[in-house]
Amino acid sequence: MQFNTAQRELTLKIVYYGPGLSGKTTNLRALYQRIVPSLRGHLMTLDTADDRTLFFDTLPLVFRSGNLKVKLKLFTVPGQVMHNSTRRIVLQGADAIAFVADSQPAKRQENYKYWMNMVENLKMNGLSIEALPHVVQWNKKDLGDGATADAVAKMRAENKQPVFEAVAVRGEGVVETFLALVDLTFEQIDRTYLLSSKVGLDRNLFIEEVRRCLVDPPRIQDILPPRGPGGQGGAGGNLGGSGILGGPGETMPGGSGAAAAAAAADGKMAGGA
Repeated sequence: MQFNTAQRELTLKIVYYGPGLSGKTTNLRALYQRIVPSLRGHLMTLDTADDRTLFFDTLPLVFRSGNLKVKLKLFTVPGQVMHNSTRRIVLQGADAIAFVADSQPAKRQENYKYWMNMVENLKMNGLSIEALPHVVQWNKKDLGDGATADAVAKMRAENKQPVFEAVAVRGEGVVETFLALVDLTFEQIDRTYLLSSKVGLDRNLFIEEVRRCLVDPPRIQDILPPRGPGGQGGAGGNLGGSGILGGPGETMPGGSGAAAAAAAADGKMAGGA
């Protein structure tokens, strides 16, 4: 988070992370179409011939909440193996993360490895998934199978972070994922920096201002699940639990550097640009 006291300007950085071709860029493009044109910045993308992100995408959203100017900067990371160093750099200073998993059965192992890769890259930036607001989006819902549905149901039952299903290419689930993450992000920074008491930035007002930036947005209370005892950010998710996504069977506590190193050691996630 960056807060410019003199200019009364708050800047938040949200990163979309996940395997290659899971739909991170598609999420930003769909969200861009739902933002009121006068409030959205330029969507910068740099794709290769096979429709893969080469470096990163960024989408700025600027609005006012109370007496503050707010900038939400949305980034994606490149999914290709050789761009791990770029993924690590993009994560620097992240305030929140949306992990975009691929619902296709053949992508389960890749989902697991990229989750562990994200955990390791956060660690190298002095961050942890436990401490960051985060949501999981299962994109390409229409291409999933029964095992995918079971994985989604299990994550929702554990209630460690909001879990959404999406078909980003059709715009389904994109705004819901975004709004839920923004809500969690404000909750976290308010708890840390006391924005409500210090600068009068009310959570409900903030979320409503974000909603007004969007065309036909859902109500926030309709998309956020009840908070369980574990709460958001508690254990960093369970993306590999019971091996259901093709992982080695252990849960995903977020801090398992050994598991991440093992995933990298197989040569599939160790690339660096």
